[in-house]
Amino acid sequence: MGVKIRDLIPETAIKVVELNELRDKAIALDAYNMLYQFLAAIRQPDGTPLMDSNGQITSHLSGLFYRTVNFIESGIKPIYVFDGKPPSLKEKELLNRKKRKEEAEAKYREAVKEARVEEARIYAQMAVRLTDNMVEDGKRLLK
Repeated sequence: MGVKIRDLIPETAIKVVELNELRDKAIALDAYNMLYQFLAAIRQPDGTPLMDSNGQITSHLSGLFYRTVNFIESGIKPIYVFDGKPPSLKEKELLNRKKRKEEAEAKYREAVKEARVEEARIYAQMAVRLTDNMVEDGKRLLK
């Protein structure tokens, strides 16, 4: 998180491949990054995430399930990597992100209150928070 691959690897070393070129291969995937993507992208029109009948967020599980099915149907073995605690060097960046999320959350509530649906959706995506329970649910789904 926070490091762009192009900052680490020279442009000439990067090769873009089609999904079908990965058939019969195993690929490593950043699980946290994917869960965040699904939480941000899979939402109702007003910005609220998908939820079960108990009010528990399920957007991340829906995305993880269908992405995994897509890989398997394409003959690709996905290996989800759940990395550990971030290094202390990242603390400042994490604090900045937390502040931006809190600001986005406040703007989301205001947009909802004023029925600005498009803005609400944008701010909801910016305010995404991945909880330990969501991570554990994702791990259980993949087992």
